[in-house]
Amino acid sequence: MDVLTAIKNRRSIRRFLNKEIPQEAIEALKDALIWAPSAGNLQSRRFYFVFNNDTKKRIVDAAFHQTFIAQAPLVVVACADLLIGRHYGERGEELYCLQDVACAIENMMLVACSLGLGSVWVGAFHEEGVAKVLDIPSNLRPVAIVPVGYPSHSPSPPHRVEKEEAIIEIR
Repeated sequence: MDVLTAIKNRRSIRRFLNKEIPQEAIEALKDALIWAPSAGNLQSRRFYFVFNNDTKKRIVDAAFHQTFIAQAPLVVVACADLLIGRHYGERGEELYCLQDVACAIENMMLVACSLGLGSVWVGAFHEEGVAKVLDIPSNLRPVAIVPVGYPSHSPSPPHRVEKEEAIIEIR
């Protein structure tokens, strides 16, 4: 699948089949995260791959009881590393390390789509609660929870604004 096709076909999936993800696919998802661009190539991000069902249920509790999270065979918790981000001062800690996480997650979601997997970016959760569940050190800030698995449904494409509305060309 070419990249633009993956971009156009990717959907937010909140219902998953009870089907294990092959290890080769897990490794491809990891590669997608690691090879994402980052500010100054500092790679100020860390990822937790959660397969344990009890841990996933505890994450659900910290994520406003969004039960679909625990239905996915894999839950990725993406964290910004604030210590590394501080290399660029306040802007690095408050913005660049968050951008690093965002780039990596988008890479992973596109690779997931290309492998026939579904995913969804979950931003609604208590950071402290998720950090406690995973025993995340204080220098790491949980930024996103991404359930990944084989989709049990295929949503229609969402509406997009016209290019002319979203893009301003200055020539």
